Amino acid sequence: MSDLAKVAWRKYLIQLQAHPLRTKAITAGVLAGCSDAIAQKISGVKRIQFRRLLLLMLYGLAYGGPFGHFFHKLMDAIFKGKKGNSTVAKKVLLEQLTSSPWNNFLFMSYYGLVVEGRPWKLVKQKVGKDFPTIQLTAWKFWPVVGWVNYQYVPLQFRVLFSSFVASCWSIFLNLKARSPAIKNA
Repeated sequence: MSDLAKVAWRKYLIQLQAHPLRTKAITAGVLAGCSDAIAQKISGVKRIQFRRLLLLMLYGLAYGGPFGHFFHKLMDAIFKGKKGNSTVAKKVLLEQLTSSPWNNFLFMSYYGLVVEGRPWKLVKQKVGKDFPTIQLTAWKFWPVVGWVNYQYVPLQFRVLFSSFVASCWSIFLNLKARSPAIKNA
């Protein structure tokens, strides 16, 4: 690892220790912005749409990071002192039955209402049409991520790990959440 990377990582760890919620929120926001920039390029946008990028960064900052912070603290409290594969499986199952559907629904709704500025009626139709496919895909992808996260990642790094993976997932969600008329813009 280069000296610059070591210094940056050390500073990040200091901030994570001193201000965990703020650090996780900023990290989630930055990663959300990066994933949106990538999604925009994949979808063929010639110039990055900065309003959209900033709105998705806001989503990561205001919701993604804080939700992950408190969710993982709650999971740790619910399963306090319990370890082993059985506990990890229960955590993954609980996460997949609660936060996974909620997070996908909320992202799709936020994207349609805030990012695209669509009326609730159109957003509701889009969510109703695409949510089942998205959630089934999520249940094929996220349990593995959850298993790794709960089994091997220390509590203070779980939001960082899941935010990083979520930035990849968000590219998929971002592309799926877009309304058909917007896709070629």
